[in-house]
Amino acid sequence: MRKNRASSLADILVYQGLAPDIHRARALIMARKVKVDGHAALYPGQIPPAYANITIEPIQQYVGRGGIKLSHALSHFSIEVTDTVVLDVGASTGGFTDCLLQAGASRVYALDVGYGQLHYKLRNDKRVSVMERINARNPFDLEEPVD
Repeated sequence: MRKNRASSLADILVYQGLAPDIHRARALIMARKVKVDGHAALYPGQIPPAYANITIEPIQQYVGRGGIKLSHALSHFSIEVTDTVVLDVGASTGGFTDCLLQAGASRVYALDVGYGQLHYKLRNDKRVSVMERINARNPFDLEEPVD
């Protein structure tokens, strides 16, 4: 990579396949997710030493921490959700919803008394039915039965 001139850290991330493009590389650096020789990188334009160890912290797998907890529970109790219809009561940002979809649920009803909290990625997923401003203590209708 480095022949005649030094390359910026963002360029190196793209070249090494650690980031898909320069914009994502810069975002990772600015979010302090990139480490150079064990220290957080501060600037996308910084020039690391030629043989520096460049690493990226793991990216969060789910949109919310609830997904990590549910994933562990599904695994621990051997619960299979593939091709199921699920109701996520208290969906909030959608950690459970995201986990269920990644585990194979065919449809998730994301119900919450709040409004506008569900992550954009889930809000635009065809498998998610967003049900906001609904209190689960009151009767509500679903388009199909849940499993």
